[in-house]
Amino acid sequence: MANGTALLESEVRELIRRRGLDPAADDADLRTLIADAVADYEDRSMRGLVPRLADLELTSKQLHDAISGLGPLQRYLDDPEVEEIWINGPNQVFVARRGRPELTTTLLTEEEVRDLVERMLRTSGRRLDLSTPFVDASLPGGERLHVVIPDVTRRHWAVNIRKFLVRARRVTDLVGLGSLTDEAAAFLHASVASGLNVLVSGATTPGTEQAH
Repeated sequence: MANGTALLESEVRELIRRRGLDPAADDADLRTLIADAVADYEDRSMRGLVPRLADLELTSKQLHDAISGLGPLQRYLDDPEVEEIWINGPNQVFVARRGRPELTTTLLTEEEVRDLVERMLRTSGRRLDLSTPFVDASLPGGERLHVVIPDVTRRHWAVNIRKFLVRARRVTDLVGLGSLTDEAAAFLHASVASGLNVLVSGATTPGTEQAH
């Protein structure tokens, strides 16, 4: 974050502390507080008292993500095309879109990774330490979280977040996506109607993928 944004975040956190707000429970009040703080900051920056902000709307979102969301990871959670997020190391943050992995430009520190994990586990009641070096949990939005720490991993904390994206609710939707042919869809429909057992298997990010 720019110096101005970092300064503003510090001010907003202090206002939250003074007013006794719970960012997780008082989202409307938090957004109002951020809007007022950004407006006040902009007024001071016009008078040369604090550094200017390049983009007020972007700054407001960054503040909300940092305080109430998952900071630099929040944009990937908000992106409907992203199916999965994983961190192999502070400088190796990946996402998967339609089953295809890509290395992002997000750069973290070891401390930021640990802070994000602690924030994600806060609502789950799960713990992560040397006696419990890996954990599975659910995030408030329904995403599945898996974290592993050394010595199970070689050096860095490994984090995986699996999102649930529903692109197909009916067999006909799968045909439209190209995942099934008309013939295969008809066969599956007849199998279910006849009460046959159906085994579904595949890679870790299948289900919404186009068949190749």
